[in-house]
Amino acid sequence: MKLAELLKNNMRSYGMIVALMFIILLFSVLSDGILLRPLNVTNLILQNSYILVLAIGMVMVIIAGHIDLSVGSVCAFVGAIAAILMIDMQLPTALAVLICLLLGALIGAWHGFFIAYLKMPSFIVTLAGMLLFRGLTMVVLGGQSKSPYPPEFILISSGFLPDIPFLGLASYHTLTMLIGVVLSLFVIFSELKERRVQINNQFMVLPKGFFIAKLIGMVAIINIFTFVLASYRGIPNILVILFVLIVLFSFVMNKTVIGRHIYATGGNQKAAELSGVKTKRVTFWVFVNMGFLSAMAGLIYAARLNSATPRAGTMFELDAIAAAFIGGASMAGGVGTIVGAVVGGLVMGVMNNGMSLLGISIDWQQAIKGLVLLAAVGFDIYNRNKAK
Repeated sequence: MKLAELLKNNMRSYGMIVALMFIILLFSVLSDGILLRPLNVTNLILQNSYILVLAIGMVMVIIAGHIDLSVGSVCAFVGAIAAILMIDMQLPTALAVLICLLLGALIGAWHGFFIAYLKMPSFIVTLAGMLLFRGLTMVVLGGQSKSPYPPEFILISSGFLPDIPFLGLASYHTLTMLIGVVLSLFVIFSELKERRVQINNQFMVLPKGFFIAKLIGMVAIINIFTFVLASYRGIPNILVILFVLIVLFSFVMNKTVIGRHIYATGGNQKAAELSGVKTKRVTFWVFVNMGFLSAMAGLIYAARLNSATPRAGTMFELDAIAAAFIGGASMAGGVGTIVGAVVGGLVMGVMNNGMSLLGISIDWQQAIKGLVLLAAVGFDIYNRNKAK
């Protein structure tokens, strides 16, 4: 009974992880193992990195009870500005990246001011931003692409961690395998510590057998994943950036006051205000953060293309929104997790990659993704109606 209740309470988060595993297994079988080949796994990470960065920011916006339609255009605009700074003005890469990230934060502040303090609907404000920054991108680039970026900038999206020779494993990236072992030990320690805290606070926990099986499964996934990467060129630089973002923002949302305030603002804004939460400030900074992450995603995408193009970032906002909703965020606000949004983004990314490997045309890919999003939102509405 206890296990059934735990699974019921965590159905959405566990369900999406199970769904991701099922989709990976399905497309791996259908593609004769091509999906899980080291080169393809690395490409999956590189191809979806910027969407996952956007999904982290988007889920926070959705948890706060809002939406941001401008992120794709902001990505394109920041990429264009980066090209002007690095290619035309020959500014140092580090300085240009810093300026672009600050520009993204300022764009987020622009949106946040209208939404938080002037009470304009986020849908309208960010729709205007989508049109504004798409137009400015075309103006800045003059309707043409601009390339190439400096080699050190490209390494953001195409570089890998260097290896350290060890035990003669010449055919494998030893550092990546060591990182997998360290992460496994960290996960075991964290899970045991979390379980001990829950027991001390008399919270419901998984039965011991299921808990051990969960640990074994997590450690196996980590080490299989790092082994696959080690079979190619190791851990991409962008994966390190993603890992840092996931850990940082998960900590902020789960362990800090600002995280609780974001959940409270989206769950019930009036109740949050009566409880002393400065909801306007919370909303403002959520959009500043979204602008910052949009700029980061724009830089990652530009580095991957090695070019700034007027059409960059097209449909990115819809992919990020879909990732958040598929990962468990609620349309009503106040519900969602960073890890869930990343899982949702991976579901979309694996589906795209798997369908491409099978030769399914782009029109059918879009239709299938639309059905998956519809099912995810329908599941959210079903759960909310059932809880009433």
